[in-house]
Amino acid sequence: MSVLVACIGNIFQGDDAFGCEVAKVLARRPPSPAVRVIDFGIRGLDLIYALMDAPDLTILVDAVSRGGAPGTLYTIKPDLEEAAEAGQQMLDAHAMDPVTVLRATKAMGGRPGRVLLVGCEPADLGGEEGRMGLTPVVSDAVEEAAFMVESLIGNETKINEERDTYEL
Repeated sequence: MSVLVACIGNIFQGDDAFGCEVAKVLARRPPSPAVRVIDFGIRGLDLIYALMDAPDLTILVDAVSRGGAPGTLYTIKPDLEEAAEAGQQMLDAHAMDPVTVLRATKAMGGRPGRVLLVGCEPADLGGEEGRMGLTPVVSDAVEEAAFMVESLIGNETKINEERDTYEL
């Protein structure tokens, strides 16, 4: 079973760097050789090419505004069919929208496999002038998010072992 942990974010936009910070934590304790942890930052095209390798499981890690309290963590299963049917949106070289990336991957014939999103509610995305560094409440959620990613990988591995398809 191949796993891609795709950490997303802009380090110049405050809490948007959440995924980048989770990547640093996971890099210090890599889950297994079958798991690739990559800090994609805002490089949407690079993520599309990684998804073209058709990982069995992709876990996106990003700041996600859903109206909760800042620092709240979410595990979301994106609707890939809805993403494929949504209107056209151009890739932006200075930002990354995961839905646009998934749509582009499918349009290019890619099959991203199972996709999950570990998201954190941001407190401050830096505004027009930008700001480096996470707010304290989002920074406090980074370690827990890394554990969530590891847990999701473990759960998927267990499911696949029960199906007798692969063992990490």
